[in-house]
Parts: sequence; structure tokens; C-alpha cells
Amino acid sequence: MANLGLLIARVLIAALFIGGAVQKTLSPQDAGALLEGFALPYWLVWPALLFNAVAGLALLAGVFVGPTAVALGIYCAVTSVFHFIPDDPWQMSIFVKNWAIAGGCFALAVAGAGDWRIRTRGAPDR
Repeated sequence: MANLGLLIARVLIAALFIGGAVQKTLSPQDAGALLEGFALPYWLVWPALLFNAVAGLALLAGVFVGPTAVALGIYCAVTSVFHFIPDDPWQMSIFVKNWAIAGGCFALAVAGAGDWRIRTRGAPDR
């Protein structure tokens, strides 16, 4: 059951980040406007898109899960700042969701990929 649980966790968290990459691909202006609202350059959409896609695919495949999950957890914690708008309940729910996802990522980093993953030379189990 542990391997099934870890696979489901990886797939669900990966889907969120792969979906984020697709969203940034189809509508980069949404993320770009959010960045510009915080006086950050629009072009940061592209490295965020790439990071979301690569990290999501790594989780899905179960390779480098430990470092990838830690990086995603930090990413969620940092990007939660964009949603800290106490007067907007919707944005506050996204803020809290980001912290919950960060927690899931850190738990996945500790638990590792499980046995149901693609095995590659040099890829750590966690």
C-alpha cells in the first residue's frame, strides 16, 4: 500500500505543476501580470514554466524525487507571497493551498519515490 500511496501522491502533485506549466504556456500574460504587480520582470514567467514542467515530470517519473520535492516545496512557499492579500478570500485560500502543497512536497521528499518509479543510474531513491 505504501508504494501505491507514494505513486498517487507523486501523480497528484506532479499534475498540479504540469498543469501550471500548461497554463503558463497558454496564458503567460496572467502570470506575467502577477509578477509585474510585484515589480518583477515579466520574463520570469519562462523559467517558472520550465521549472514547473521539469519538476512535475521528474515527480511523475519518480526520479530525483527528494531534491525535486524540496525545490517544489520552497517554490510553493516563496510564491505564496503573491497570494497574501488578506482582503481577498480567494487569494488567501490560494496562499494557504501553497503552504499545504509545500508540506506535501516536504513529506514526499522524506518518504522518497517508492518502488514504483523509473530507475535511472545515479538517481537517488529519495
